[in-house]
Amino acid sequence: MNFSEFLKSKRAELNLNQVELSKKAGVGLRFIRDVEQGKKTIRLDKLNQVLSLFGCEAGPVKQSARNYT
Repeated sequence: MNFSEFLKSKRAELNLNQVELSKKAGVGLRFIRDVEQGKKTIRLDKLNQVLSLFGCEAGPVKQSARNYT
């Protein structure tokens, strides 16, 4: 599941529209729309602001050297 799908499903579970979610998370409506539309580059700090409402956090994933061969 990607961030777009996750955010849409969590927002639906809480019965929130995009405007309500943006206000609760303290981010702009444009940011919520960008994430839900699958924008490739988003700010991690803002994403974590939104994800914190759901008890989640995004961060880097350490990959082993064998993933690069």
